[in-house]
Amino acid sequence: MKLNLKLVRIGMNMEDATIVKWHKALGERFETGEAIYEIETEKVTQEVEATQAGTLSEIRVPEGEVAAVGDVICVVELDED
Repeated sequence: MKLNLKLVRIGMNMEDATIVKWHKALGERFETGEAIYEIETEKVTQEVEATQAGTLSEIRVPEGEVAAVGDVICVVELDED
């Protein structure tokens, strides 16, 4: 099943964030708990971990670009249970 991952708000005043680094390449598998990407806001830099195993199938916001809270930043193909 494909799933659009959106930029989530990690702080009350967060409106956007910069994608600092993609830890996974297109087509690369990841396990639950592995970092998929890293974001930077005005106050913090944070890795975002997978909540379910899958494969990164599309990157919509490249490294160095800014995304608003709620924007789709990537598409993943989740593993079947």
